[in-house]
Amino acid sequence: MKAIITTAPGGVENLKLQEVEKPQPGPNEVLIKVLALSVNPVDVKTRKGGTFYNQLNEEPPVILGWDISGTVAAIGSAVTEWQEGDEVFGMINFPGKGRAYAEYVLAPANHLARKPQNITHAQAAATTLAALTAYQVLVHEAKLQSGQHLLLHAAAGGVGHFAVQIAKHLGATVSGTASAANASFIKELGVDYPIDYKAQPLEEAVKEVDLVFDPVGGETTATSINLLKKSGILVSIVGGVKEHLTSQINEKGISAKNYLVHSSGADMAALARWLEQGMLKPVIEHQFKFEEMAKAHAQIETGRTRGKVVVILTDEIVPSS
Repeated sequence: MKAIITTAPGGVENLKLQEVEKPQPGPNEVLIKVLALSVNPVDVKTRKGGTFYNQLNEEPPVILGWDISGTVAAIGSAVTEWQEGDEVFGMINFPGKGRAYAEYVLAPANHLARKPQNITHAQAAATTLAALTAYQVLVHEAKLQSGQHLLLHAAAGGVGHFAVQIAKHLGATVSGTASAANASFIKELGVDYPIDYKAQPLEEAVKEVDLVFDPVGGETTATSINLLKKSGILVSIVGGVKEHLTSQINEKGISAKNYLVHSSGADMAALARWLEQGMLKPVIEHQFKFEEMAKAHAQIETGRTRGKVVVILTDEIVPSS
């Protein structure tokens, strides 16, 4: 089978299309013929030698990626919930060895959900790591309630555009930061109060919120602490809650934590239901062919992607949603 391997940590020139051996499922695994996959900032960080690279390098060749949609090609001896030919999608083995940049990918059976019939494989692949992150933070970690006020940074991005939709479904008021060029886009998603982070200090735009969702880190995390009401919650998905902020957090009387998404077939099934009902819609700004993986990574590195970047393993690029 064909796979995109990473020959060494570094630039996109290290992403190579190569023939590798097709894996075989273990007792509780499913082999998936991949039709679409999604690319995330964590893929780029890993390719450059970040947190997960050494872990992947334990079993050469290094194959990046975690987000897939496709059809079941084979099942392990203990798998009962899936059959060959089923259409499935999911974020597999995260944090761990997803090895998703390939024509065939192994996945634990309980990391998958059934792909809704009303969406494409590209749309399904888009609704994986980014959507799961938004879902797990808002539903499980922060337990966002109807009537609460959420401040969401980077509202136009991959995680952000899902978080807006989920927060509105939960009944929250949403203030969202974005560039002026993305103001109308995030309003269409459901943001009540768009904030141009370049035009005015955050402190002048919003205050006394119940929850801050932070996919940015750095100074954004520090500034956000003072925008929360007492007993408010700040959740960073980029490790923004650092030790040097402890005194500021305690003085403000808030809860602040870092969060890392994890694979969950049950959570994927919840997202699948929302997709089927039309309550959640992925936005795909860029689609690339499998052999164009370097271009997909380069697009992520611009930091200006609206919604998601998807890679297609079929012959035809389908219209974006």
